Amino acid sequence: MKKKKIVVAITGASGMIYAHRLLKRLKTEELQSQISETALVISENAEKIFNSETEVNKASDTGFPVYKNNNFYVSFASGSSAFDAMIIIPCSMGTLGRIASGVSENLIGRTADVMLKERKKLILVTREMPLNLIHINNMKTVTEAGGIICPASPAFYNNPETVENIADTVVERVLDLAGFDITATRWKTLNY
Repeated sequence: MKKKKIVVAITGASGMIYAHRLLKRLKTEELQSQISETALVISENAEKIFNSETEVNKASDTGFPVYKNNNFYVSFASGSSAFDAMIIIPCSMGTLGRIASGVSENLIGRTADVMLKERKKLILVTREMPLNLIHINNMKTVTEAGGIICPASPAFYNNPETVENIADTVVERVLDLAGFDITATRWKTLNY
């Protein structure tokens, strides 16, 4: 099995627990054996929100190479790079709108554009409710372009006991969508 190269982007939406749990999960032996490179891009607002919503001082302290959001001189900003997937977690509605409009004003937008044009996996873990028609149309546009909209809607059928367990149901689904071979708990038939 070919090892994957992935980009994780964190934008300024609430829901940093999802980013934090994903980054922790990416460091597990199960996933490290499937990954050759992980790059991390953090938007300007995300760092402050990450700090206020998690026990980690800074998202950039999570042990992954961090690239500035205004740096276009990195390999994954080019269609000739060999990166396989991009996960934006959480994805703000502003980021979604810029991606849907083809605006590549920063590294996150440019990398998302590259993923779409190269037909690579682009997964947007959106965190907003309720949705207005603009949000829905932007989701439709990104989906039609080949992206995957994965709302941060946790599952409860496995009776999660902690907030982390709840967040992990979303993270495991995202990893599954990204093509990782994981041992996540799947839906089971319930007898009522």
